[in-house]
Amino acid sequence: MENSAFRPFETALAEEDALPVLQSALAGADDGEIFAERHKSESLVFDDGRLRSASYDASEGFGLRAVNGDVAGYAHSTDVSIEALKRAAETARLAVGDGGGTYADAPQATNVKLYTDADPISAEPFPVKVETLREIDAFARDLDQRVVQVSASLAASLQEIEILRADGIRVQDVRPMARLNVSVIVEKDGRRESGSAGGGGRVGLDGLIDPASWQAKVREALRIALVNLDAEPAPAGEMEVVLGPGWPGILLHEAIGHGLEGDFNRKGSSAFAGLMGQQIAAKGVTVLDDGTIADRRGSISIDDEGTPSQKTTLIEDGRLVGFMQDRQNARLMGVASTGNGRRQSYAHAPMPRMTNTYMLGGDSDPADLVAGMKDGIWAVGFGGGQVDITNGKFVFSCTEAYRVRDGKVGEPVKGATLIGDGATALKQIRALGNDMALDPGMGNCGKAGQWVPVGVGQPSVLMGGLTVGGSAT
Repeated sequence: MENSAFRPFETALAEEDALPVLQSALAGADDGEIFAERHKSESLVFDDGRLRSASYDASEGFGLRAVNGDVAGYAHSTDVSIEALKRAAETARLAVGDGGGTYADAPQATNVKLYTDADPISAEPFPVKVETLREIDAFARDLDQRVVQVSASLAASLQEIEILRADGIRVQDVRPMARLNVSVIVEKDGRRESGSAGGGGRVGLDGLIDPASWQAKVREALRIALVNLDAEPAPAGEMEVVLGPGWPGILLHEAIGHGLEGDFNRKGSSAFAGLMGQQIAAKGVTVLDDGTIADRRGSISIDDEGTPSQKTTLIEDGRLVGFMQDRQNARLMGVASTGNGRRQSYAHAPMPRMTNTYMLGGDSDPADLVAGMKDGIWAVGFGGGQVDITNGKFVFSCTEAYRVRDGKVGEPVKGATLIGDGATALKQIRALGNDMALDPGMGNCGKAGQWVPVGVGQPSVLMGGLTVGGSAT
């Protein structure tokens, strides 16, 4: 049975009761709101021939924020009632103090909808989901006798939010999410290697459980595993690197994207602080954050402050031209919000966060980038990474990579890590392919203990002077 629409300001927090409480809490404040949320999620994991776990979670609550200058008071509760709101107002009010602020104008309204509001969890019966995972397991094992273990997962969620401001403005958004992942382990001569593939977005499950969709993911996971089965230890040293298109944009996200979030720059903790208008990357490099791409994992019709999502140019032809902003940070920097105020849930205050961050393509044939390398690594797939926001230094592990000598693609290599810093790496970009692609829809981004879904993308990128960490002797 479908749940009724989430309308907290017509039920438990009726506007005629909630608005006076909010207005009292925000008297003399610069900004603030009530953020109400209902969220539900379902996850199924099929591992090694059986349903290993099936979980369902549902939560509901609100958060009240009061902003005064660079101070923000925040209180939240799972008890969605006027009594709880009054208690939250008393706490958040402490940040306002004697006030003196002028309540900011409401965000511009929008009627843009970037994704469906249909619930992906209830769209398919539970037995159909389990059977799909069972079929994935069987299909993977039938593809190759070297497959010894298969893990497949299916996840779906629905987030419903409604924001009430002290000026009486109300905005709503309903955000679906669905994702399917496949991982396989293969074995030959006692050696085991793994490969994985997956993706999704703000879509229903019907496309993901279509055999044509999941069979392609299984084949890709198997392909990566078999490549790694024959891989040799990666070399170590400074060399040229070609990054593949799509998901390798996670390096861009981590090493550069976080450094272009407004709060880090206002506070001077970003490696890019104070460089607005300067050439920070090679000519031809253009980087955008775009939350307006239909159905994408990182897209949002409105951000978690009610500001419509935007397409923001961060780097244009190598010059730093923009930062990602929420309302509070934008006001403190004397600019407009870019629709990047995001929060994990009602229990968290918003902050500047990325949506879909990508680099535009160039005009080079990707094959020519690889052919132009004398001695280097072609990094096709990426795993996890780490970055120090203060200096941009990063370490990333490759899940699929090949040795290139004199323009010829040689043996696959295993255990390669890419080491460098974002500011230097941007300037060492030598060529961009014409194959710009977005990732398949599997990114999550952590910041200050909060996780939000994001997207990344890039073309093939030729870079010089990256340090490759490997185990080859």
